[in-house]
This record gives sequence, structure tokens and C-alpha cells, in this order.
Amino acid sequence: MSNEEPSAFTVGTPPNRRRIAFRRRRPARAKAPGLVWLCGYRSDMDSTKASALDAEAARLGLGFLRFDYSGHGRSEGTLEDGTISLWLEEALAIIRAESKGPQILLGSSMGGWLALLAARALQQAGEGGRVAGLILIAPAVDFTEALLWERLPEDARRAIMEEGAWRRRSAYSDEPDVFTRALIEDGRKHLLFGGMIRTGCPTVVLQGMRDEDVPYAHALALVQRLGGDPATLTLIKDGDHRLSRPQDLELLFAAVERMAEAG
Repeated sequence: MSNEEPSAFTVGTPPNRRRIAFRRRRPARAKAPGLVWLCGYRSDMDSTKASALDAEAARLGLGFLRFDYSGHGRSEGTLEDGTISLWLEEALAIIRAESKGPQILLGSSMGGWLALLAARALQQAGEGGRVAGLILIAPAVDFTEALLWERLPEDARRAIMEEGAWRRRSAYSDEPDVFTRALIEDGRKHLLFGGMIRTGCPTVVLQGMRDEDVPYAHALALVQRLGGDPATLTLIKDGDHRLSRPQDLELLFAAVERMAEAG
């Protein structure tokens, strides 16, 4: 974790205005694409992978932008108020405000879904040139529906719909995960698995085969839907959901370097 205080910018309008914390490493190479990190649910910009990527970006001379979603890390807000729409709004705002030139979007878990949504939104806005490529680590595409709602027991579904929220013990934090009715219902506005997915750029997917949160069959289903754009999938036989071991990070760094050089 960095000891330096992060910068901050404001996203949204009242009553949904919030201050978002971010860190930015300026590039040493003018023409190379930059990197933008989109973390997973309950993760933050000072995680093991994000911090390791910052050091790798420094070694390669690349710009690196990372931030905390609202309700995460050092940003304002509460987890219970978070939705895919709000976190996507924050991702798009920081890409537009704090990055110059083409960027490689790196998304981990839920961040992989958000990276795909951000690439689509930028394409639709005529800003597809902002995205040089996507690197997705255990991408939890459509996670609110396919990886959460469809797996929940009936009592959990009832709690979400009738009480507004359901909590479960987290494997990654002392605080419980919180899944709200707003998160589930809003997530249905952003589902991608209903058809083909066009990214408009190269996509690399890294997926552990021992991932209990995002099964590798989910990554295979994603790659099958990436029609018309170049995509590669690397399956790590003994990899778990985190993919933060030294050997996992080396695979990630190699993907970053290849895509940066190609860009």
C-alpha cells in the first residue's frame, strides 16, 4: 500500500455526488498506451495486483491510473449504495478526465465486466480510440445475475427483495459482503451475455481453473462471445480467483508488455 495520499475528483450530481480517490503515474514514454486499473468488488487501488502493476508500469515507462469505486477503499460512499451504473459512471469519468491518448483497460473480477462496459460506452460515444486493448483477470461478467442471483438460495433472494439487502461472510475481508436489491436490479440493465460482445480492440483473458468465484467455464463463455475482435484466453491450471502469486503476476506483466508494444 502506498503511503502517499491519493488525489480526488468529484463525480455525479446531487444527491449522488461523491469524491473518488485515485492515483496516477505519469508516462515516461510519450507514444505508448497508458494503463487503467479497474478493481474487483470489495477490492481497492492499493491491492497486491494494482501495486505490482504500478511498479511494472514504472519499469516499462507507462502511465498508470487506478482508483477506488465509491464505497471502496479511500473513496466516499457506502458499499450498500453501490450499483454497476454508479461504478461505471466513475470509471468513465476518470478515464475521460485523467488519461490522455489510448489506454489499456485492466479489469479484475467485477472490474473485467466494468472494463467491457466502459469500452462499449466509449465506442457508442465515438470515443473508441481511447481504448487500445483490454486485459481481463478472472472477469466476472454479469456477476450480479449469473454468478450471484442464479446461485443464491431462496432465503437469500427473499432477503434481497423484501428486506433490500443480504449479507454473507467474505472470503477477502473481515466485513461481510453486502448485496442489495438495487445492485441486482441495476445489474440487469448491463448484462452482456445475451448476445455477441464487440470490444473494438484486442482482448486478453487470464483465468484460473481453481477459481471458485468465477468458474473457468464463465471465461470460456465470454471468449466465445467476443466475435469479430481478436481475443486470447490463458487458463492457469492451478490458479485461484486472486491470481496474485508471483507466477500469475508474471503472466499479467507479459500480457501488458505485449499489448503496450503492439499499441
